[in-house]
Amino acid sequence: MTDQAEQASTSQSATPEIPGKPTSASRTTLSHIMTHSDTNLLGTVHGGVIMKLVDDAAGAVAGRHSGGPAVTASMDEMAFLEPVRVGDLVHVKAQVNWTGRSSMEVGVRVLAERWNESTPATQVGSAYLVFAAVDADGRPRTVPPVLPETGKDKRRYQEAQIRRTHRLARRRAIMELRERRVAEGYED
Repeated sequence: MTDQAEQASTSQSATPEIPGKPTSASRTTLSHIMTHSDTNLLGTVHGGVIMKLVDDAAGAVAGRHSGGPAVTASMDEMAFLEPVRVGDLVHVKAQVNWTGRSSMEVGVRVLAERWNESTPATQVGSAYLVFAAVDADGRPRTVPPVLPETGKDKRRYQEAQIRRTHRLARRRAIMELRERRVAEGYED
């Protein structure tokens, strides 16, 4: 086969590459004032309320980046750094850190400030979520690669690759343990 024929054959069998999107193309901020209906028994904002805002903002970013529906596949980590109180204006900032074939890691920072004061917002939480882009039938669909723009974006991309490696290794280790237990006659 000639080089040209081989190249033509290879290009016909490969899926067309989707152009990448810069990190800034889907970055977003969701802001919400916390009210009494958001509180827990201790009088601070319930962690689940913050987690919903995090998932909402991350879902919007994943949908924007992928150009369609995306579903939450996992939440790697949700860190609550400071309590959030009634009257706080909460800002949830999200961006795509990394992309795979159909998955995206979205990094989220949660900031809070008093609604009636001009003091700077304080970081009160952070999270990493993985989203899968899906088609109308719920099957995975290909996403554009993310193109980190700044030094921070590049660092976040590299850190996301490390988290992905750890997620896959953890999943593999758990599956191997379960298989061993079944082979040894244990029922889970």
